[in-house]
Amino acid sequence: MGLTTLNPRTTVDEVIAVIERDGGVIVRDFLTADQLAALNADLEPELDALPFGIDPDFSGKRTRRLGGVFGHTRAADVIVRNPLYSGAAAHYLQIPEHVWFGEDRVETVPSMQVGLSQVISIHPGEGAQPLHRDDAAWQWRHPEGGRQARVQIMVALTDFTAENGGTLVIPGSHRWDDERSPKRTEAINTVMPAGSALIWIGATYHGGGTNNTDRPRTGLSLSWDLGYLRQEENQYLTIPVEKAKHLPEDIQRALGYEACPPLMGWVEVEGVMRDPHVLLEDDFDRNAQASTGTRTAV
Repeated sequence: MGLTTLNPRTTVDEVIAVIERDGGVIVRDFLTADQLAALNADLEPELDALPFGIDPDFSGKRTRRLGGVFGHTRAADVIVRNPLYSGAAAHYLQIPEHVWFGEDRVETVPSMQVGLSQVISIHPGEGAQPLHRDDAAWQWRHPEGGRQARVQIMVALTDFTAENGGTLVIPGSHRWDDERSPKRTEAINTVMPAGSALIWIGATYHGGGTNNTDRPRTGLSLSWDLGYLRQEENQYLTIPVEKAKHLPEDIQRALGYEACPPLMGWVEVEGVMRDPHVLLEDDFDRNAQASTGTRTAV
């Protein structure tokens, strides 16, 4: 029995309900045919130019991986903007908390940020990846009081099947504690046509599957993460300020050029702690700021 598949007209509540039960859900036709074609047109040449990996244990020796996706294509913007995905992420990540500032009890809601962006192409002959939880990047503990660190998505750029390495998932594993180890016999392959998407949370055990066919299986994986955690993929080096300035504002902020409330990730500007997005704004002169002479007001 496979993972539940919902149609693209489903609601965020339905997506969340299935994730709550199984740890992950498939949304059919997550992308339109035109959106899928645009992604493949932009990413295939970049991917084909890359060598295979050299890590037989995790990244694979017959797998190509392309990171920094938002620096390669604008066609991926629709994925993080999709209300089914962003809505589910907000449900798990943007849980209000209260803090005290003096005698004032203030509600804060964390922001979300893209922590990972990678095209993964598993070629014929590649074996299965070890099953893992992606929130292990932060040594997250389970159960964690209901708060997740990550809500991830894998968009199928080609068809995903059991034979070509469709992502392995252990349904229900998001409820396990940290003493139970994942077994390959407990995992099932994600089966979905190109343009569909698997959405799962950081606590769910998963991994790339074995490709026993004669063609590569390619997917684009992105993550919405808690805004106060360090990003797994270093977005500030992958897409530095000079490049980030040319991105849409919502994508800039998604990549981490935004402070997480109350002010995690601030930058100092003329002695004032500021939201880092100020570095990307048209009236900010970084060279003048760095000068020991005059400074430009923002």
